[in-house]
Amino acid sequence: MNEIILASNNKNKLLEFRQIFSSKKIISLMDINFNNEIEETGSTLEQNALIKVREVFNYSKKICVSDDSGLEIDYLNGEPGVYSARYAGNNANSIDNIKKVLNNLGETKNRKARFRTIIAYKDSSTEKLFEGLINGRISNSIRGKGGFGYDPIFIPENYDITFSEMSLEQKNKISHRSLAIKKLFKFFCAK
Repeated sequence: MNEIILASNNKNKLLEFRQIFSSKKIISLMDINFNNEIEETGSTLEQNALIKVREVFNYSKKICVSDDSGLEIDYLNGEPGVYSARYAGNNANSIDNIKKVLNNLGETKNRKARFRTIIAYKDSSTEKLFEGLINGRISNSIRGKGGFGYDPIFIPENYDITFSEMSLEQKNKISHRSLAIKKLFKFFCAK
């Protein structure tokens, strides 16, 4: 049980998982030659995480984890939420998504937001979900060079800097994904 498949090829996600799971070998979809396009057709983060973990487990028959994350903004009634990765369209990149969020928020003072991650775990006998959540607010402009996704505009609660302005170590202590990964890690330690 030293090898875990992360249902992703995202280098940033792999890095976050590998930092916390330093005693395990975290491998990507590329490492198992999984090239299928997984359609995230769920209407919730939970559904999408389960869709991914089930498909990769059925392919590999090895312990697998997947995640789905979303930025939920109060003023936008929870958008972009489950559509965070494709908020500005299916072929949009992170900058396109960020620009759409900033445009939709305009000059509103209500910039409350939260990042949520759901991690799905699957082995031959168990399926389990783990949630990580961090509250914060959306900045008025793009700030910082690090991170990925919406990191340049998300300011965590009790901070004055965005995730992109933090070091990876700083971000990984408090981020939604790291909180969910730590819950998954505790589950592994208890097994």
